[in-house]
Amino acid sequence: MTAQIINGKAIADTILNDIKSSIDNRLAKGLRAPALAVILVGDDPASSIYVRNKRLACEKTGIRSLAYDLPASTSEADLLALIAQLNDDEEIDGILVQSPLPAHIEEKKIIETISATKDVDGFHPYNIGRLAVRQPTLRSCTPYGVIRLLQSTGMKLLGLDAVVVGVSNHVGRPMALELLLAGCTVTSCHRHTKDLKANVERADVVVAAVGKPNLVKGEWIKPGAIVIDIGINRLEDGSLCGDIEFAVAKERASWITPVPGGVGPMTVATLMQNTLTALELRKAGPATA
Repeated sequence: MTAQIINGKAIADTILNDIKSSIDNRLAKGLRAPALAVILVGDDPASSIYVRNKRLACEKTGIRSLAYDLPASTSEADLLALIAQLNDDEEIDGILVQSPLPAHIEEKKIIETISATKDVDGFHPYNIGRLAVRQPTLRSCTPYGVIRLLQSTGMKLLGLDAVVVGVSNHVGRPMALELLLAGCTVTSCHRHTKDLKANVERADVVVAAVGKPNLVKGEWIKPGAIVIDIGINRLEDGSLCGDIEFAVAKERASWITPVPGGVGPMTVATLMQNTLTALELRKAGPATA
């Protein structure tokens, strides 16, 4: 068996084109385009690339992008003041603060200060809580992007055994909630898991989100499983790899995402979708937090 590759870039492009059509329809009706404020603190090279990709996606879809590029010396108080200003601006639909932040700024406080109705990353506890009680609104971008990738395979997720390797607040935990919402039986594995191999071996769906190169061995993959690799790691030779041993896993899985070109483009596409959704929900008068 050789796995079929899940082409995240192609699927993301389709989503972006659909978003552009929706925004074009809004403009034709005399309605405004969504607006996304992207805040970058400091000059971390990886963060700069991520922000550039998000701004390019805004340009492609017709979302109005507002750039706030701040020096690394920006105080926490000044950043919180900017967020408060953007929260109050009725012309801003989404607020994104690129992580990681400088050490003197508490990320948790920043996330919780962003209005839940403008939290297009889907990180606010209110939005994670809505997902937990099966009433999602703005969903964490990477996990929801993974769900869209899984749906693209045509495989029915209902009743499948899913294993998520990694329990971070931004990816692993909401990923488990998304899979529960899809009807899977979900196991979350973490650094205290006693037998990672045994958990992976029985899984119909494996999602890895740890950030450790080739942590999940390809030989552990159950024949016919669907494999989603969220991890992206740069090796000493400059090459990129995921958290799953791709070359071996693809000979056992039915479907697999590549690294790069799998999950990454979907995260950006889902962010654009959330920005449009945030505008639509705010105009409809949703519950707020």
